[in-house]
Amino acid sequence: MRICELRQMEVINKCDCKRLGFVDDIDVDLCNGTVKAIIVPGEPKLCGMFGRDGEYIIPFECIDCVGHDVILIKADSKELYKKCKI
Repeated sequence: MRICELRQMEVINKCDCKRLGFVDDIDVDLCNGTVKAIIVPGEPKLCGMFGRDGEYIIPFECIDCVGHDVILIKADSKELYKKCKI
């Protein structure tokens, strides 16, 4: 699977049935050649006009199932959400 294929997949949390969004980036361990986490943009700011103030960093261990067009995870959304420091 290629990164461009991952970007077209939506991430859904099985614990609370929340749609987190589409994969934006991945975190790769270059020494081992393994994927450490996938990154999904967080909630938009005011009406989506002022960007986003955080992102979801989902560790590889939380990924439950990868389908053709969706990635199912099993995790607490509050623990995954990280604020951007600007």
